[in-house]
Parts: sequence; structure tokens; C-alpha cells
Amino acid sequence: MNIEAVHTVGNIGAGTMGHATALQFALKGYEVHLLDMVQAGLDRGMSLIEHDLKTFADNGMLTEPVETVLGRISTYTDYEAALTGVDFVIELAAEDLKIKRSIWQQAEQFVGPEVVLATNTSGLSPTAIQEGLKHPERFVVAHFWNPAHLMPLVEVVPGKQTSEATVDFTVDLLNHIGKHAVPLKVEALGFVGNRIQLAVIRECMHIIGEGIASPEAVDDVVKYSLGRRWSLVGPVASADLGGLDIFEKLTTYLYQDLANGTGEDPLLKQKVDANELGLKTGRGFFDWEGDAGKQIVADRDKALLELLKKDQEQ
Repeated sequence: MNIEAVHTVGNIGAGTMGHATALQFALKGYEVHLLDMVQAGLDRGMSLIEHDLKTFADNGMLTEPVETVLGRISTYTDYEAALTGVDFVIELAAEDLKIKRSIWQQAEQFVGPEVVLATNTSGLSPTAIQEGLKHPERFVVAHFWNPAHLMPLVEVVPGKQTSEATVDFTVDLLNHIGKHAVPLKVEALGFVGNRIQLAVIRECMHIIGEGIASPEAVDDVVKYSLGRRWSLVGPVASADLGGLDIFEKLTTYLYQDLANGTGEDPLLKQKVDANELGLKTGRGFFDWEGDAGKQIVADRDKALLELLKKDQEQ
């Protein structure tokens, strides 16, 4: 397997994640076959791609015209037409095991036996998805983080039948298109990122639920301490820098007082039962009526864009 042999990428799904991966490959010069079963989905996906490209152009991050990049992306609603002759396939469908299995059973019919097959999922088992494939050794998870055109990380996760060569190839290819690909040794539920994220969320819910601090205070503590530190030096290296003896001492009395529930979170359930789902319903822990949500997302994406520019300059 050699990434130099990759010229055309099959991209299954044109939604929130799918349009972003198609954009990433097209930006790096690959021909992209963008597949979606619904023409309206393709139209929306191409509109999102054009919007993101113009944002990059406005920030001086394009080295060629928007139209040139768009010209590398062809749209399809048919598996055979989209996938015949491609050199790599990435699928970004709904987080549903049955749907993903169905897609791959159809897709594998039209790709060569040497083509690596990658799925984007936040936590579904690659071993479960690859069951029934003719070439499960070529199947791997490539977990992009949203917004995928701005977030560098991709977790590369093997299933039990995935070959080491498939993992190495996928990591090399993703790094080549400007991502920061991190391979896991073995699969684990939630991979690495979501395990860490949910451990933090569980403790945040506990702190709020017990009346220790407000949602605003919890966010401020993370934003102005751990968030800044961990974006520069990860938590494990931070422990080394702080002294492992100090952290070991903290565990002897603090672990026992941390949230350790294994079932449904009562505070989150209360919010869901009240239909306070966050931005999508206008209220969660905060009030998102009006343009408040749009503004915070715009500010976040602007900051992420600046970080991405710095990454490209290094």
C-alpha cells in the first residue's frame, strides 16, 4: 500500500461531515467522487463546500481559485458510477450499525480488493461493521472531529481483522491531506477522544447537579485553565511536568469523591425530558434564543480557523 497510488477518492455521504472530508481531499489535489443517495443532499453538500472554500479564500488559505478545487469534485447518486476505479473510500453516514453495514455491502462490490475502506464514526465498533466484508483486513475507522474542515484530529481505529498495513496507510494518507492522524493500538468503546470527553462531562454534570458551581463557572474553569494548557501540552505530558508524585497523591483522596456513575446521568435526563436539548431547542444549560448560538459558533470557528492557519505555517 502506497499513498502515491491514490488519485481518486470515493466519499460516501455529503452531509455535515461528508462535505468536509470531500473538501479536504479536493484541496490536496485528489479527484473526489461524492456519493449521496439523494440529489438534494448532494446539492446541499456542494453548497457547504463552496461556502467553506470561500471562507478559506477570504482568509488567505487557498493557493488556487475556488472553482479549481470545486472542479475536482464530481457528484453521484449511484454506487457503481461513483466507486468504480477509486483508490480509497471514506464513508460518513449516520451513526447506525445496520445502515453502515448495508452501505459497505453495496460499496465493496464496486471497488478493487486492494482499496482501503474507511468509516467515520464516533464510537461504533469497527469489528462489528467489518463483519461480512470480503476484505475486512482493508477496513478501518477514521474518526474525524466536527467541524471536520477545521479540526485536525482523526482517530484511526482498527477492528479485529484490520491489517497493520491498512492502519499505516490510512494514517499516512490522512496526514498527507493535512490532518493529524492518531492510530489506536486496539478498538475501545468511544475510542480515546470521546472517552476523555465523557469522563469530563460526567464530572461537570456532577459538579452542577450537586450545587458546587454554576454551568458558567464550570465552563470558565475549563476555558481559562485546562483548556488552554491541554491545547499546548496534553494531560499526560502535563502530569509529567507537574510531577507524577503529586498526581499520585491527589488520586489517594480525590478519586473516591469524583463522579463514578455507570448509568444514565440524572441531570442530563432531566434536561432531555424537559426538551431542553441545547442550541437545537433554544435552551439547555444556557439560553440560546435569538442569534446567541450562531454568534458563539461563528466566534469558535473563527478561532479554529486562526489555529489552522498557524498549523499550516509550521
